[in-house]
Amino acid sequence: MLIDGHGREVSYLRVSVTERCNFRCQYCMPEKPFSWVPKEKLLSFEELFLFIKVAIDEGIKKIRITGGEPLLRHGLDEFIGMINAYKSGLDIALTTNGFLLADVAQKLYDAGLKRVNISLDSLKPEVAKQVAQKEVLGRVLGGIEAARLAGIHVKINTVPMRGINDTELLDIMEYAKARNMPIRFIEYMENHHANPDLKGLKSEEIKAIIGTKYAFEEMGRQGASPAQLYRLEDGYVFGIIDPHKHDFCETCNRIRLTAEGMLIPCLYFDEAMSIKDAVRKGDVAGAAEVLRTVLANKPEKNRWSEDQENQSSDRAFYQTGG
Repeated sequence: MLIDGHGREVSYLRVSVTERCNFRCQYCMPEKPFSWVPKEKLLSFEELFLFIKVAIDEGIKKIRITGGEPLLRHGLDEFIGMINAYKSGLDIALTTNGFLLADVAQKLYDAGLKRVNISLDSLKPEVAKQVAQKEVLGRVLGGIEAARLAGIHVKINTVPMRGINDTELLDIMEYAKARNMPIRFIEYMENHHANPDLKGLKSEEIKAIIGTKYAFEEMGRQGASPAQLYRLEDGYVFGIIDPHKHDFCETCNRIRLTAEGMLIPCLYFDEAMSIKDAVRKGDVAGAAEVLRTVLANKPEKNRWSEDQENQSSDRAFYQTGG
């Protein structure tokens, strides 16, 4: 069992396999040139797997593959297969923009992928294009349907943005509801890489929009999930992730590994330690020591709060997968 310096059990590892992305979303990296990190700087799947084995042996039970856009990295199904073969029963999930998903959904499911979170910020082609800065909606919707057909459990992620998609929140929720897919509305997370003019909607504003059509009751959080859950009268459950409150952190059970080998204790902190030297030498004990040190240094709370609305993270979310 992995315990951090504040007594929280850590059982969830998020692994970014690339910082490359085929979208340029307004809330992430709208101005970043299309480029890539030289291959020699990235950990190979075998090197990532060496650390993942250490983490599993120490108590990690859930692994989420992220990016950038993880489907840009060739052989992802084989990587998932390696993890699944090492220990059956692991909760293996993926976060993706869905653009490339239709072609690989069945292979990912066959390899052991159980769940996928797909970003869907609009059901209008022109708005989706405005957010991602390319024509994307048709292929994203196709990816969603392919994943469902393959047997992968699909969850929808939506970032509500003022003046962009705030009039669509009910439509997007109803799209997910009609397909029995959970949806999480994620408050815009201020960061220095996003469009500086972007304004997100707060939790109370999102609930007010949903409340114009539906009555719902608050369910609170479930386990270590960061989402506050709400149930409609017909039983459908939606969630809102509000990172600006410190109760977001009270049950945090996760750490993050970047494609270049940086082990990060908290999404909103810039401190990290590298496992690269250890795994490239096959030093299992050294990798385990880095893991223990990062856990000991994991902060109790993030650096944001409701009275610091202009607080912004230097961390590039395309490096850590959000």
